[in-house]
Amino acid sequence: MLTLFPPITAYAVHQLSVDSPHVLYVEECGNPKGLPILFIHGGPGAASDQDSRRFFDPEFYRIVLFDQRGSGQSTPHAELKGNTTQALIQDMEAIREYLKIDRWILFGGSWGSTLALVYAETYPERVMNMILRGIFLCRQEDLAWLYEAGGASRLFPDYWDEFVGHLPREEQNHVMKNYFHRLCGEDEVAKMAAAKAWSQWAGSCATLQPNTQVVNRFMNPHMAISLSRIATHYYLNKAFLEPNQILKNVHRIANISGVLVHGRYDVICPVDNAYALQKKWPKSELQIIRDAGHSSAEPGIINALVLATTTLAQHYKV
Repeated sequence: MLTLFPPITAYAVHQLSVDSPHVLYVEECGNPKGLPILFIHGGPGAASDQDSRRFFDPEFYRIVLFDQRGSGQSTPHAELKGNTTQALIQDMEAIREYLKIDRWILFGGSWGSTLALVYAETYPERVMNMILRGIFLCRQEDLAWLYEAGGASRLFPDYWDEFVGHLPREEQNHVMKNYFHRLCGEDEVAKMAAAKAWSQWAGSCATLQPNTQVVNRFMNPHMAISLSRIATHYYLNKAFLEPNQILKNVHRIANISGVLVHGRYDVICPVDNAYALQKKWPKSELQIIRDAGHSSAEPGIINALVLATTTLAQHYKV
């Protein structure tokens, strides 16, 4: 069983101004002359962290990480203005140009897999390869599965009752909309309470075995606010994507190879997301991890991802 590479620090940190008022936090780790690989975090509204650097051999890869608009160390925190999928794709391209990278590998999980796929379908000539985890196609049925009764709620009815119980009974038929109203309100106490309840639901569903570290990371106040506000903003706007956009445009990445790593018991993004994608993308390899859920912190997921980056490094060394 493979584990993460040892902790490393960034050798360069950048503050990249994009559309006002957004300034992106970008960092580089590993080998400055290595093969460029972009880590794309999930959410929307989560962030990269120190462990995000550790899926890659730092002697071989030039590891690029960034926090998406309103997330992590990017500013302004939890900002919704100008925060769309199309803007994030252009941010990724701006980072590539700023760092003078011709082509790179994309490594993304959950919402990060969504962005990786949309970016690759937009700029296929800039993508060498992809390693994706917890595939999230952002179809309407995928959003309904997690945030409407009758999907994940049937697997975690106790967690679901806590989640919707944060709202008055008369508002529980429109969970996402009514959470969003609280998350954008003026009452800071109510806003934080809603953010933590939203994030606790997502964190509690993320792993096969209960994992308090994962839940606590989701519920960290800084993370909880950006994750809940930005995610609800995106989901209420259907992720700023056309219906079934990723699968309709998958022919654009027909010449790009990819590895898809997905937990068999992923409740946040059920495995049919990855299965549907692989069927339309012949150059992708689907690895279903039999003892894992959604989180990249699960041992089986870590093993598969580190093996994928190591195998890819060996391929490019040859």
